[in-house]
Amino acid sequence: MSKHLFTADFEINASKKMLYPYLSSASGLAQWMADDVTINEDKVYNFIWDEEDHFATMVSHRTNHYVRYEFLPEDEEDEDDPSYFELRLELNELTQSVFIKVIDYSDMDDNEELYDLWEGLIDNLKETVGG
Repeated sequence: MSKHLFTADFEINASKKMLYPYLSSASGLAQWMADDVTINEDKVYNFIWDEEDHFATMVSHRTNHYVRYEFLPEDEEDEDDPSYFELRLELNELTQSVFIKVIDYSDMDDNEELYDLWEGLIDNLKETVGG
């Protein structure tokens, strides 16, 4: 099954500096993204959704700009083409508005469903940070 690339932008009323810890730390992610998020000594994140473990590593990041998590392969196909998601913090210079750009590369190929999923997650984040 081929993977699908989904992108969307969500405006949020909070500074990049304030938002970044919510995107880059297990405790921050656990507050809005998953039922729980833990990190082990090998820096492997465990995203827990509906009592299921999903393991990922932070493969790249730039403080106050973006973070990218790549899920550990579950089969041979995933090894060559791993699923990932990236969260970018972007500033509109004209309006000074901060946007979170979501880049989701996964087996889910329904854009409407993905948009609803991420919109719900970003709404959770907005409630958490008051943005």
